[in-house]
Amino acid sequence: MAAFTRLIKPACDLFVTLVLWVYFVFGYLVFFAPLFIGAFFLAADREKTYQRLLNLYCRSFFRLMQLLIPQLTVDASAEVRRLQSAVVVSNHLSYLDPLLMISLFERQKTIVKSDFFRVPIFGWILQLSGYIPAVTGGMQTGLMAERIERLGDFFADGGILFIFPEGTRSRDGRIGKLKYGAFKIADRFKAPLDVVGIEGSQSIFTPGKFLFNTCTANTIRIEWLGRVQPVDESASVTLSTQVETVISLMENWRRSTGGPP
Repeated sequence: MAAFTRLIKPACDLFVTLVLWVYFVFGYLVFFAPLFIGAFFLAADREKTYQRLLNLYCRSFFRLMQLLIPQLTVDASAEVRRLQSAVVVSNHLSYLDPLLMISLFERQKTIVKSDFFRVPIFGWILQLSGYIPAVTGGMQTGLMAERIERLGDFFADGGILFIFPEGTRSRDGRIGKLKYGAFKIADRFKAPLDVVGIEGSQSIFTPGKFLFNTCTANTIRIEWLGRVQPVDESASVTLSTQVETVISLMENWRRSTGGPP
């Protein structure tokens, strides 16, 4: 059986990859684009409706993935699913990670590379969903500032701002240097800062590879690692100590899941 599995695995990997990419592009155009267009004209709160549609779209993508790869389990803890009105920071292992986060939270935003806002249709969806462009200058600076200013209302309504503070995927699972943006936003709006760990997404869709990894048992785990104390200089809690705490939580969890020392 093992020899047979190895024999058919390349074909299975290719088939599953093609089906998932076809659904990701054309499934969106056929099934979800009409919903987004309808919401554009009819929704009382367009941004909230678009976020919920993105959540539904990503959930359907992972359901299809599990149907095509029966050995795949996606296990998100109850603590993660209950999160609301918070900045959520996580490690980053795969291109699947943002889709995972969107699939977990109905009300969600993140900071996205500004180039994606210029992609036809996709950029339009990001903008109408209230996502935030990552810019240091140029025409989208005003949009970024305006979106950040509105985060107070977003948090008050239960929204989740998820950010991967490493800024890029880790190739070996180790935690890289963290950027301060998420920590500054949490401090500015006095929002809870929750830490989430992702494990296993790199095994199903490995950085640097085009094909999904099928025919093997894989589990994607998403766990709540803790909540970081808010900035309070009188208690010696600064942005730097918050960053150190997050790195410690992520590294301890990574080692507990069998990651490299």
